[in-house]
Amino acid sequence: MMIAVVAVQGAVREHQNLLSRLGIESFPLEDASGLERPFDALILPGGDSKVQSKRMRQRGLMEPIRARINEGMPVLGTCSGMILLARQLENADVPYYLGTMPITVRRRQLPSFQVNGAFAALRSIPMRFINAPVITDMDPEVEILSLTRGEVTAARCGNQLVTAFHPEMTADTSVHHYFKIMVDGWRRRNEG
Repeated sequence: MMIAVVAVQGAVREHQNLLSRLGIESFPLEDASGLERPFDALILPGGDSKVQSKRMRQRGLMEPIRARINEGMPVLGTCSGMILLARQLENADVPYYLGTMPITVRRRQLPSFQVNGAFAALRSIPMRFINAPVITDMDPEVEILSLTRGEVTAARCGNQLVTAFHPEMTADTSVHHYFKIMVDGWRRRNEG
């Protein structure tokens, strides 16, 4: 398994470290030339979504990444990665974002803090929030994976997994392991 971590800004190395602990190979996807390498999934790390979007467009990544996600390639978006994947932002026009996941996101709803909380079937994992967005609306097919302080802070829709928190900023591999299971399933379906 090979996972590309979009490396235009954000905690790329931290994501790669957690993937490595799970025995998963990864590489930083910096520009369109990296799209020529074979990979099974993508991670969009946290950072500043406006800066990331601008750099992705400048480096020829936006449209090819959108196409791969729409074709079913698994993607994990953390914090601003969640914003980039959102179909809609509250009080904002986002034609320059990926817009592949049927969720509406509000930017910077939760202040910076760390808490242990439930994620998917796991009772408690560490979650680090840094001026985190929250999901305020979603289509019926979106599955809520985590609620924090009454706000939706993690969700999945098919091949897309998003978290408002930064799993890469803790030592816990739970979110990345969940993503690995998603990628394994996608690979099995596409081998046949």
